[in-house]
Amino acid sequence: MSYVAGDKILDQEYNNFLNSSGAVKGINYTFGTGALQHGLGQTELSSVTVGDTITASQWNSLFSAMDNVANHANDTLTSTEAKSAGDVIAVKAALEADLTTLAASVANGCPNATALSTSAALQTSASGTRYIGSHVVEHSITFTNANQARFFFNAGGKIQINITRTGNGGSSATSKDDSVDQLISALGDFRLKSQNSSRSGTGETLTEDGTNVGFYELTTSYQTIIELTQDSGTYTTMFFKVEAKADAAAGSASVVTIRTSIVDPDSGDSEFTAGNTSGVDQYANFIGTTNVVLKTVNPTTAEGLATVYTPDSTAVVSNTTT
Repeated sequence: MSYVAGDKILDQEYNNFLNSSGAVKGINYTFGTGALQHGLGQTELSSVTVGDTITASQWNSLFSAMDNVANHANDTLTSTEAKSAGDVIAVKAALEADLTTLAASVANGCPNATALSTSAALQTSASGTRYIGSHVVEHSITFTNANQARFFFNAGGKIQINITRTGNGGSSATSKDDSVDQLISALGDFRLKSQNSSRSGTGETLTEDGTNVGFYELTTSYQTIIELTQDSGTYTTMFFKVEAKADAAAGSASVVTIRTSIVDPDSGDSEFTAGNTSGVDQYANFIGTTNVVLKTVNPTTAEGLATVYTPDSTAVVSNTTT
């Protein structure tokens, strides 16, 4: 129904604007506990009881909550102008449209949110040596509970992986190092988000594209999200792979594990031994020391949210160089 001046606001309709989990999601379902991709972990508004008069203060609490989510998600609303006693309440259709907009933003991981802060390196896992095979690292990200994991991703939180190369293959960088550097540039910032994943870099061959996989698509087995292969130069079999899994199905998961592989399948390279180098650096065919860096992109309270949630801990599950 639409409200006009003189109408009574039905208590049940007001409660629906707060609590509905139907086609039009109530604000509590969107910004409170909610379920799965709905919910930001904010303090929910109190329902009214049958026969209560809906006050201007209660409407303003609803509108303030909607504005807080909109500010964080960078959504524009039309129905949340503050009310005083005697004011006409916004037409129902406009209010429902705004609630739907907010629910959609949260369900998509607040993709337009800017109240985010990238952490310092939480784990830096180095190969520890030059190598001619592979460097494979597993990092775990643990949340206090499954709800806090949901709230993190729903508010725009992300898990980030970066690869760096701090050493070289010998006295100077080699063509193999150059191939690694090109893949590093092409990967850029890898980010696991709520509903999908991304890389900030471009180029090289995207051998496997699983970027439609986000937190809510994770299973208890590894899924390949990105595999990048060198597309030019001497080492065109070299590739980077990023995989992810969770400890349980979406809604119950509180641990995410990311596996990052730097792989050089070329079997023709080896170490030049002393006395047989012919002036070539002993490690000319090796990849220099590589590092896999784990960070998180954390929601902040800068633009509307009163409480935000971040991982409880991170760990290196494995770090293997062959």
